[in-house]
Amino acid sequence: MLDALRLTDPETYDLIVREERRQHEVIRLIPSENYVSRSVLEATGTVLTNKYSEGYPRKRYYEGQELIDPIEELAQARAKAVFGADHVNVQPYSGSPANLAVYFAFCKPGDTVMGLSLPHGGHLTHGWGVSITGSYFRSVQYTVHPETHLIDYDQLRALALAERPKLLFAGATAYPRQIDFAAFGEISRECGAILVCDIAHIAGLVAGGAHPSPVLHADVVTTTTHKTLRGPRGAMILCRSAHAQAIDRAVFPGLQGGPHNHTTAAIAVALHEAASPSFTDYAHAVVRNARALADGLLTHGFALATGGTDNHLILFDATSKGTTGKKLSKAMARAGLVANMNTIPFDPRKPFDPSGVRIGTPAVTSRGMGVTEMAQIAGWIARVASSVEDEGRLERIRAEIGELTRGFPAPGLEHLV
Repeated sequence: MLDALRLTDPETYDLIVREERRQHEVIRLIPSENYVSRSVLEATGTVLTNKYSEGYPRKRYYEGQELIDPIEELAQARAKAVFGADHVNVQPYSGSPANLAVYFAFCKPGDTVMGLSLPHGGHLTHGWGVSITGSYFRSVQYTVHPETHLIDYDQLRALALAERPKLLFAGATAYPRQIDFAAFGEISRECGAILVCDIAHIAGLVAGGAHPSPVLHADVVTTTTHKTLRGPRGAMILCRSAHAQAIDRAVFPGLQGGPHNHTTAAIAVALHEAASPSFTDYAHAVVRNARALADGLLTHGFALATGGTDNHLILFDATSKGTTGKKLSKAMARAGLVANMNTIPFDPRKPFDPSGVRIGTPAVTSRGMGVTEMAQIAGWIARVASSVEDEGRLERIRAEIGELTRGFPAPGLEHLV
């Protein structure tokens, strides 16, 4: 697929090939990363990138859309079928613009919005101060319980009734438990808020039936199309029919011009894959592997936020092993275990040098790894934690990891075996 690039731009070609090799050789544990299929990769790299298509199917501002419109309609129809939604917009460029479109559809600057606090597992675009969503709107943040680290629904309800937000966000980026969307629905109706469920991390689990769906409870559902859904880097907004016009106008012409048609086609391909029985098996395997990996870490003495997981991610306290999240994540990367440092609830350390590390199982599950490999990974993490400054030992671990990854070809990278 890269023959022309190799000849015309060998410098860029070399970097891409090296990145292919890196993704094949290491164990990727960042919960927002995954491997897409060769089919998704091919759709992303097609001539559809040549076409400009402002507007929506059958209502474009450019001619030559007779093959573009059916592609977008196919993606919409497949998303509706997979998630059971009334209306779907597949044009947002990524998750943050998708969330911003929801604000633009329903809010005026200064309106009150409410989301999970970023240090407690929420997302920047749920009203955190450094985000535009926390600057242009009055943001109120709910938190997790100080002892259990679980969402405190009683506190959430009391805060929502006191503040009466226009938007109530349910969703997270570092929360290792299932979200009770039904409870959020009841609270939103009681306080008069529009409920927005951001399932960017868990969309694939929802599609595969490994996590409860928010669609029946939410006014709007936003999601990225990569992560657990195993699609290209894009986003979707699902909503009730009553909100379709407001959402579509907010995306275009409110925030964007022409959609990325090559991405739309790849989203359609990923949704076709997500509708298959094998994807259901995959989604449940992600959760099964996460629980096994969490159990392994507990066996090795790590302290885990909420004590475990029932989705795709794990958040653990590196200081429980005498190091920090930053030091451990960097040492893990040198050993071939790619994760990210992360704050833990009520973290006494600063965000750029936090206590925690966030890991997940979407990518390793895509490679076909199972609970046996999760036990190995937990052991390697424990060995790294006791050797963050021992480069020789980290190199030996990396060699062991290379032996394992050679037996589990990564989707889309089978040619490297």
